[in-house]
Amino acid sequence: MPDAVSFEGVEAICAAIRKQWSGTPQSAILLGTGLGALAERIEVDVRIAYSDLPGMPVSTAESHAGELVCGHLGSQTIVGFSGRLHCYEGHSPAEVVAPVRIAKGLGASQLIMGSAAGGLDPRYAVGDIVLIEDHINLMGVNPLVGPNDERFGPRWPDMIEPYDLALQKRAQAIALAKGIQLHRGVYASVLGPNLETRAEYRMLQRLGADLVGMSTVPECIAAVHLGMKTLAFAIVTDLCLPDALEAADIAKIIAAANHAEPILSDLIISCLE
Repeated sequence: MPDAVSFEGVEAICAAIRKQWSGTPQSAILLGTGLGALAERIEVDVRIAYSDLPGMPVSTAESHAGELVCGHLGSQTIVGFSGRLHCYEGHSPAEVVAPVRIAKGLGASQLIMGSAAGGLDPRYAVGDIVLIEDHINLMGVNPLVGPNDERFGPRWPDMIEPYDLALQKRAQAIALAKGIQLHRGVYASVLGPNLETRAEYRMLQRLGADLVGMSTVPECIAAVHLGMKTLAFAIVTDLCLPDALEAADIAKIIAAANHAEPILSDLIISCLE
């Protein structure tokens, strides 16, 4: 059985997809908590469950569908991953980035991500959308650890511009034209699955983080390694202010993501146009 970690395993998964879909995606969209509804706006050619792909890890996180959606969104041919993978589910970092490597193998040159995140900046409100401009990797893991396969990318990829500046400027211009409030922020990624302590939130603020979550960074690292351009957004689903902290309610977090999803969907579609 092939796996989703090796170059040959990724090629086997791409071959299985091509048996059902002949398209070549320009972009890949990776959807996180509460953002799966964007997949419903795709003009679907093919829908494939992760479990039907050879060696593909399966998402177990709540509100993640765990399926590949191939088709068109706006004017672009895209491949959408409805449901992402997380290290806290027990997946290795290399397994977590399998969707990114599969997208590249199918021909995608840019990656767009959406996720839910906790807001560390007191100026944020629940439901706000933040354009991720940089990140801090506090997960303690990296998908590139181990022998490097040059067919994926170079041994030492430069992370000077993890999120493409031109795509960021486009997103900001579109948000301004549409009257969408779009913040910019630094995303700190932690391993999870537990949420953080008050002391950890204070630490993250002092390190310069505006957001905290449990995803996005491994996929961004893999995209840079592959030479893909990346654009990432986060929906603020709860406020992580250590001196005004409230107990987390996962149902409310998912509801906040769902509420903001139509706005973020319109923004993403406009960016693709």
